[in-house]
Amino acid sequence: MRWWLPLKGSTFAGPIDGLFIAILIITGIAFVLVELGLIWFIIRYRARPGRRAFYTHGNTRAEVIWTTIPAVTMVALGLVSNHYWVEIKGRNSVPANAYPIGVHAKQFEWQITYPGPDGKSFTVRNQLHVPVGRPVVVQLSSEDVIHSFYVPQFRVRQDIVPGMDIKAWFQATVPGTYELGCSQLCGLGHYRMRAQVYVHTQEAYDAWLKQAAQEASQ
Repeated sequence: MRWWLPLKGSTFAGPIDGLFIAILIITGIAFVLVELGLIWFIIRYRARPGRRAFYTHGNTRAEVIWTTIPAVTMVALGLVSNHYWVEIKGRNSVPANAYPIGVHAKQFEWQITYPGPDGKSFTVRNQLHVPVGRPVVVQLSSEDVIHSFYVPQFRVRQDIVPGMDIKAWFQATVPGTYELGCSQLCGLGHYRMRAQVYVHTQEAYDAWLKQAAQEASQ
């Protein structure tokens, strides 16, 4: 079990993890400074015998500083995160050569539809197979309620809304077996709505696709 973030399994993982760590460091520093200041004020201005309380309006310079720094930081983070948002989820973000796979969600399973080598599509239940190093676009649809397509290693999460055709894309970089889960509470069986994700080399994927298509046609 990894004690920190999940395995970096897609091209999105590096930028997203970098942004996460940057936000964690910034908010961590702010938390420590605020708590230290709070402790200092508690000790420095504690009630003592013979000391009278007095009214102060505040310090305009200090107020400007502690307002400007967070504002500039938030704007900078917003610009950086918007760049990644456009790259990952923008209208024109899906590469032209992305390999299409249909993902249909229903209580409580995933139905994955692949384009067969003979031009005929076929469906496999709870198994998502993708080739490594190739952009993949999943065409998401829901049969009943809101579900969510989530593969932690790919850093991909996309809600699936009934009546809407939604696309999400990723490019896996590490062959292996992962888990696709639904990250929206979708009913009493939500806990068991999961599928295995298999990332193959291109040769292994082609072999699996051919065999799976043959089995589906029987």
